[in-house]
Amino acid sequence: MQDTELYQQILGIETPWEVSNVDLNMELGEIVVSVRHARCTKFCCPQCDRKLSCYDHSPSRRWRHLDSCQFKTMLEASIPRVDCPEHGVKQVQVPWSSPNSRFTLMFEAFAIRLLKATQTIEGARTILRTGWEATWTILERAVERGQARKQSSPLPHIGIDEKSFKKGQNYITLIYDLDNSTVEAISEGHNKEAANECFSQLLPGQIETVEAIAMDMSSAFVNAAKSNIPLAETKIVHDRFYVMKLVNEAVDKVRKQENKRLRSEGDDTLTGTRYLFLKNYDNLKESSQQRLDALFSFKLETGKAWTYKEMLRDLWHHDTAKEAKEFFRWWYRKVIHTRLEPMKKVARTIKTRIDNVVSYCTFSGISNGVAEGINSKIQSIKRRVGGYRNRQNYKTAIFFYCGGLDLDP
Repeated sequence: MQDTELYQQILGIETPWEVSNVDLNMELGEIVVSVRHARCTKFCCPQCDRKLSCYDHSPSRRWRHLDSCQFKTMLEASIPRVDCPEHGVKQVQVPWSSPNSRFTLMFEAFAIRLLKATQTIEGARTILRTGWEATWTILERAVERGQARKQSSPLPHIGIDEKSFKKGQNYITLIYDLDNSTVEAISEGHNKEAANECFSQLLPGQIETVEAIAMDMSSAFVNAAKSNIPLAETKIVHDRFYVMKLVNEAVDKVRKQENKRLRSEGDDTLTGTRYLFLKNYDNLKESSQQRLDALFSFKLETGKAWTYKEMLRDLWHHDTAKEAKEFFRWWYRKVIHTRLEPMKKVARTIKTRIDNVVSYCTFSGISNGVAEGINSKIQSIKRRVGGYRNRQNYKTAIFFYCGGLDLDP
């Protein structure tokens, strides 16, 4: 088999195109495969598909293909142009590459799989032997392609959450498909306008399919949901994770206040105990459990706050919303008659939204735990690449790795 015939098969080149020459450049470590079309071939206008004779050719150009052994392989051709009566002179579409791409379809497909596997631009480009910008362009084009292919599928269970972009008050808001663990929409900021922007990115008809939406107690997210989702008040589920996060923060405030008072008296009992009171007791090591048990002998205010926090966990162990609300009223009365101001404040906050806290009984299994999992993945990706230079690149990377898009060329 001649080199031209071999590469005809390897590249999948079909009539009217054919491999005309294969040149090996040892100095550059490249193989250049020249491709041409048969004479008198007619080509389709890229806009209307009308078959037309070749008008002229654009200057010869190259596309990067998969390596041949250790050699970079370049495909070289002059692309025909047609003179369409309706659309004018247009460059035709070649079968081995997407419009305006400098890579073959096979190379792009391999690069996408490599980007997924390495989860870094740097790791993929090192293996591909491409520049950062070229590798990023492949990722960016893949996301554009995937978003263009998206169809309006139902989103019965969604979540909305915020994610930091950089240090300080830099946030993005995300909407998740909780059933498929994918990011569906991203906007800048974490206020009502940002949430509204996220909802506006959902495809036509998807809003009407929402049956439940998990979120924290942010008034911005609550109000945005009410503005965009029909009967949202009956569909909001304030996730257990966020409720317990609020209570944990209240416990920590009690600890800080008490530790400050004790240290002013020369007592370091609470020094270095922060995580003892924040973690679930069952998740503590045996030594940490013993240390926490010992602290209760001092009858600390922090110990009382921790006890109320642990008691609240039983809120999610009821089968009906009525039973859950009765339990909460009992817990609320206990807390509200203490002197633990941070705990009383969070108890009042939960009380104002209790219907949407106990709605977990109606929407069993709805949780923003999926969102937390995706957030961890996003943080891991950002850490590996050392951050993104702007929000748009950050959003593009999230859609690539977490969007569940059809990325292949």
